[in-house]
Amino acid sequence: MTTSSTGVQDRTLVRRSARGPVDRNEVLLQVEDLRVTFQRRGGPATRAVDGVSFAVRPGEVVGIVGESGSGKSVTSMAVMGLLPTRGVQVSGKALYRGRDLLTLPPAELSDLRGRELAMVFQDPMSSLNPVVPVGTQVTEVLRRHQDISRSDARDEAEDLLRRCGIPDPGRRLKEYPHQLSGGMRQRALIAIALACKPALLICDEPTTALDVTIQAQVLELLKELVNDLGTAMVMITHDLGVVAGLCDVVNVMYAGRVVESAPRRELFGHPRHRYTEGLLSSIPRLDAPRGEPLRPIPGTPRDVLGWDQGCAFAPRCRHAADDCVVPDLPLEPMGRLGHQVRCVHPAPEDPAPVGTELSGPAGAGAPETSDSSAADREERR
Repeated sequence: MTTSSTGVQDRTLVRRSARGPVDRNEVLLQVEDLRVTFQRRGGPATRAVDGVSFAVRPGEVVGIVGESGSGKSVTSMAVMGLLPTRGVQVSGKALYRGRDLLTLPPAELSDLRGRELAMVFQDPMSSLNPVVPVGTQVTEVLRRHQDISRSDARDEAEDLLRRCGIPDPGRRLKEYPHQLSGGMRQRALIAIALACKPALLICDEPTTALDVTIQAQVLELLKELVNDLGTAMVMITHDLGVVAGLCDVVNVMYAGRVVESAPRRELFGHPRHRYTEGLLSSIPRLDAPRGEPLRPIPGTPRDVLGWDQGCAFAPRCRHAADDCVVPDLPLEPMGRLGHQVRCVHPAPEDPAPVGTELSGPAGAGAPETSDSSAADREERR
C-alpha cells in the first residue's frame, strides 16, 4: 500500500496492481484503417477520419497531434463508442485485447468504459452533469465498477481530488460543477477518469483549461500512472511541449489521415513531413534571436485537397510540386526504424534539429529530457 504526499493511503493503486503483472509487449489497443464519415441531410458526406491506424502498448504514451479539424478528437470518440449513431458511419477496427470495440454490444462496452477504458474530455463544463454534485460523479464510477462501500468511495474520491490539485477536496465534493472554476472542473474530470486506474486512458486536450503550475502537476500524475501501473495512454493535443515531455510515439494528423509517425526523439530531431516541419518551425524558440519573426504555416486547415486527388497539405505547402497530386498517397517507411511519412517531397533526412527548444508546462521542452521515467520508457521501447 502506498501513501500520497498528503499522507492518505492510496487503496485504489493496490487494487489496480492486484490484477496481475503487466505485459509491456502486449498490444493493448490496435486501431486499423479507422474511417468516420458524417452525412448531413441533403448535404455532401464529410470524412473526418480517413484510414487511421496505430497501436498502443501497456506503459506507452502515444501522441496524436494536429491542428483543429484534423480528426484527432473524432478518432478518440470513435474508439470509445461515443459518436452518435444517426448520420455517422464508422468502419475499420479498434481491437482492445482482441475485442473489436466498434462492434461490441452497448452493454459490454459500457462495462469496459470507466473500469478498463477511460477518457478525459476537453470541455469539462459539457462533460460533467450540472445538476449532480462533483463528489457523486466521482464516487458513482468507483461504486459502479468496484466492490466498495459508500464511505470508502467518498474517502477515495476526496483523495483523488487532492492528488489532482484541488484544494479543500472535502468541501468540493459537495459542490456542483458551476461552483468550481474552469481549472477545477477539468481536474475533477481527470479524477473521474483515474478513479479505477484504467488499463487504457485517452486524454483529449486534458490540460487546455489549466494554468502552467497545475498542468505540470496533472502531467506528473499521468506519468506516474503510466510508469507505475503500466497504463497505456493516447494523448491528443496540439501542445508540442506536452508531446516532447510525455509521449513515446507521435502520430501527426492532417485532414483525417496520419501524415507522419515516429518515436518522439526521431520526430523532433528529424521531422520529414513538411506539415510536421511547419508545426515545429511555428513554435517560439528559446534560443532564437530577439525579434526574429515566427514562420507560420500559410493558409488555413480549410485549404485542402481531397486525399483521393493528392496530398491534402499541398495547397499550404511551400515545397508542393505537380507530382504531389498523387491519389491515395501511402504512409511509407522513411529513414530510421519506426519512422513513416506520407509525403512526395519530404524534408532532408538529417536537417538541423527543429523545435527542440519548446516551452511546455512540464519543463519538458526538449525531447532529450533528463526525466528518468521518460528515459526508462525510451529504453523499454
